Amino acid sequence: MTDPRILEEARQAAQNAYVPYSHFPVAAILELADGTLLSGCNVENASYGLCMCAERNVLSMSVACGVPREDITSLTVYAPTDTLTTPCGACRQVMTELLEPETPVIVTNGRLEKRYTVRELLPDAFEIE
Repeated sequence: MTDPRILEEARQAAQNAYVPYSHFPVAAILELADGTLLSGCNVENASYGLCMCAERNVLSMSVACGVPREDITSLTVYAPTDTLTTPCGACRQVMTELLEPETPVIVTNGRLEKRYTVRELLPDAFEIE
């Protein structure tokens, strides 16, 4: 099961989500090799195309903080829903570029969880060589 420390961080981050339109809070937590947790949440906008998913927010933050992709040991995606919520296609593409292919991606609602790798979530991903 999900590390209780990560789950608590995810619950807190989900409470910070700005979701006035969908009312669908999502949190994403990056665990770093030294045990540090970085958290993100989704942020909606009236111009729907400008909405930012929790996964892309926390991954952008890791870049801004200078975290090397090799130092990221996992990404946990949390949504307080009855079923599991997997990352959208845009997030999967960003994950492919900013995380190692075998980085674990844990999807949880606090009761259920499923584990993937980045490569499993987006096989044959688009990459610029």
